[in-house]
Amino acid sequence: MKWIENAPRHLFFTGKGGVGKTSLAAATAVFLADRGKRVLLVSTDPASNLDDVLGVALGRDPTPVPGVDGLSALNIDPEAAALAYRERVVGPVRDLLPADTVAGMEEQLSGACTVEVAAFDEFTMLLGEDGAAAAFDHVVFDTAPTGHTLRLLRLPAAWSDFLDTNERGASCLGPASGMKMQHDRYAAAVRALSDPARTLLILVTRPEAGSLGEAASSSRELAEVGLRNQHLIINGVFEATDRTDALATGLEEGGQRALGRMPDSLRSLPSSSMPLRGENIVGLDAVRRLLLPADAETEGRVTDLPALPPGADSLESLVEELAARTHGLVMVMGKGGVGKTTVAAALAVALAERGVAVHLTTTDPAAHVADVVGDLIGNLRITRIDPEVEVAAYRAKVLARAGKDLDDEGRALLEEDLRSPCTEEVAVFHAFSRIVAGASRELVIMDTAPTGHTLLLLDAAGGYHREIMRNSAGLGGAVTTPLMRLRDADYTRVLMVTLAETTPVLEAARLADDLRRAGIEPFAWVINNSLAAARPHDPLLRQRAAAEVEQIRRVTTELARRVSVVPRLSEEPRGLAGLRALVEEPVGHRGTTP
Repeated sequence: MKWIENAPRHLFFTGKGGVGKTSLAAATAVFLADRGKRVLLVSTDPASNLDDVLGVALGRDPTPVPGVDGLSALNIDPEAAALAYRERVVGPVRDLLPADTVAGMEEQLSGACTVEVAAFDEFTMLLGEDGAAAAFDHVVFDTAPTGHTLRLLRLPAAWSDFLDTNERGASCLGPASGMKMQHDRYAAAVRALSDPARTLLILVTRPEAGSLGEAASSSRELAEVGLRNQHLIINGVFEATDRTDALATGLEEGGQRALGRMPDSLRSLPSSSMPLRGENIVGLDAVRRLLLPADAETEGRVTDLPALPPGADSLESLVEELAARTHGLVMVMGKGGVGKTTVAAALAVALAERGVAVHLTTTDPAAHVADVVGDLIGNLRITRIDPEVEVAAYRAKVLARAGKDLDDEGRALLEEDLRSPCTEEVAVFHAFSRIVAGASRELVIMDTAPTGHTLLLLDAAGGYHREIMRNSAGLGGAVTTPLMRLRDADYTRVLMVTLAETTPVLEAARLADDLRRAGIEPFAWVINNSLAAARPHDPLLRQRAAAEVEQIRRVTTELARRVSVVPRLSEEPRGLAGLRALVEEPVGHRGTTP
């Protein structure tokens, strides 16, 4: 608990999805509040599950948490923030301008850029000494998974630099003059983030190679933009108590090997370690216990392990069903940390080895699917949407198209506009659209960014669809938008990946509902890394496995028509051999065991 000693005002918990950021951020906030501090706990994740962990409905304004004096919490809701942002811009002129002009302004401010900037505005206000956070001694940030958070924490410097160098008043949000008044706040945010007396960045990781590698990359990239006061927490360290359980000893040895190969950049950081717990961290009692020594009465008790419910099939059965396709899009979606990248890679390898030509790609800025696959094989092509590459290509394309029609002044104005941080969102959406369209010629398996970031991408698809349809009246069936392809069940199949735990299942169910509202029906669910399917004997693992069975039953009976369950392996599945094992591992359906 070294990170709590002399804690500065701002504490940022960041890391790969599923490493325990929300649990540790909540436990830290409760710990500080229980000791008399006034604490504001903030989630910057568009798909926040802080409500589930604390057991209280949260909104955009600080909400007192019942049972914890001095603690309030809020979610930065990008859509609600964007609505309020649009109203701040349009509201003052709504009754002064013609209706069609006002409608045009609202449309201009309805894109993904506005959503990002609006959420970013709320974030920077919380770093200031006034506003919603002024009354609190500490502001604890539970951030979105790595890629989204890197983008968020880079934005203060990016917007500050853009406004410093913007000479002609252009931006993707219209005249930059309206943003100049934010310049002081953005500059103040840069100073707050880079001041070790005010901000501590807490990198949360698991004792796994992929998680440690991502933490090292995040540490380096955030240090480059000034966030150098860092602390490492290695969460979920496991020690087997049943030495006859091959799964338990394999997990322990795998964790020790990963820690032994920890990048030197992480070794140099101050660090803490947290043991794996037998319970899900949901509810204030569990949150408070997280930072206390394990209780032998509740941790690792031997539990009867019920059989898996009917309807829980293997991943191989899903592969066989997909192998009949020669083209189309398979989107692998879910909460951060549930193993989307691994599942997508395993499906791609299995299909390629069955003779299907597969294009494996990712929209996640922090994902490197090629590293998971390792050696290339025939029939498999691997790419990724790299935001830096896409921005450069998009800028070059726009300038080339417009170059003939612009004078020097116009070109300079356009170049200035394209330097805006918003350009990244537009460029990534264009790349996403190209890949969706390309699935008409090949089978594409797309590993997506964690839930919140993906929903913003789908919102962009919806906005683009509405704009195209409004501007193409009379063309009939001649127009096909990305959203049309995503809604076509014969073209796109969405796989929901989750873990057999309360919060991931709740979030996956909410994501499925969001997709249905957009006209997209999930094709199948994959329950990944299941201890219940692996049938362990170690007491702590059995306690966790027993808790999974009810969640698997809920998915198979209430939430999904097709369900594949992937047993937990003793080693992180990386490389061709590990990915094959993920598909081929039999699912344990044995009856109750003592």
